[in-house]
Amino acid sequence: MVTVCNVSFMAMFTFKMGELVTDKHVKYILSVEKRKDDFESVVMEHLRMNGAYWGLTALDLMGKLDVVDVNEVVSWVMSCQHDSGGFGGNVGHDPHILYTLSAVQVLALFDKMDLIDADKVTNYIVGLQNEDGSFSGDMWGEVDTRFSYIAICCLSIIHRLDKINVEKAVKYIISCKNMDGGFGCTPGGESHAGQIFCCVGALALTGSLDLVNKDLLGWWLCERQVKSGGLNGRPEKLPDVCYSWWVLSSLIMIDRVHWISREKLIKFILDCQDKEKGGISDRPDDAVDVFHTYFGVAGLSLLEYPGLKPIDPAYALPVDVVNRIFFKK
Repeated sequence: MVTVCNVSFMAMFTFKMGELVTDKHVKYILSVEKRKDDFESVVMEHLRMNGAYWGLTALDLMGKLDVVDVNEVVSWVMSCQHDSGGFGGNVGHDPHILYTLSAVQVLALFDKMDLIDADKVTNYIVGLQNEDGSFSGDMWGEVDTRFSYIAICCLSIIHRLDKINVEKAVKYIISCKNMDGGFGCTPGGESHAGQIFCCVGALALTGSLDLVNKDLLGWWLCERQVKSGGLNGRPEKLPDVCYSWWVLSSLIMIDRVHWISREKLIKFILDCQDKEKGGISDRPDDAVDVFHTYFGVAGLSLLEYPGLKPIDPAYALPVDVVNRIFFKK
């Protein structure tokens, strides 16, 4: 009976909403790495570590991580680490908390956590926490709730969350909450779906979701779905595939995902595929990139699309990877 239901479920997706062209997305992701001299690669050189995380996690969700050379990728990741413990976005680039999390996540994907000097990485992140509980992204001092999430997520993955002042970190995040239930990048900043994910994710990882007005925030988030089925990041903006992650994961963490149309969102994401060359774009018929390809696949994973591994909405890693991190003996 279960088999019959699953077959019907998959047939319904393919017939009504189209199909995820997995093999073509795999080829596209692999091709991005090979094109080192084109314009897209040059302008993205400084955030290659993020790109590696996006592409590799998408591959893993599609069950295709084995197509890459593990040793080559891991060797490159480790070559981006600085004496401070932080990682740069590429070889020879300055360390930043953004790239440090991506590096740790990539190593987690490959089950290479033993290569991480947890004390060095911890010291780097601890040194970025400010007196008010916020976090700077690097030595230059920019403050953003993105960095609060990153610090908490990264330290949680390497089992060092107790090394920062969690109470102050949570208090700062709550100070960024707005009257509409959303969160901004700093106190008083406009509510934005990306910042909401970071704040809700950080609160989830610290066991502090009771501080969120779930109905109020859920209402703001569900209003991000537009007629096409896609989600936008703020009122009056166009839909974008990347918000299939930022909004959806937040709704799941506060248990309000049933407030949007799952079927319409799946169709929107699938409509953004380049079915000939692979890759996913921000909106239908736009140019594809690895960023939107990852968030499209991750969004479909959250929506339990057939054939994809489940992803954890707080850690932004496949569930089996998260289980391995916390339950591996």
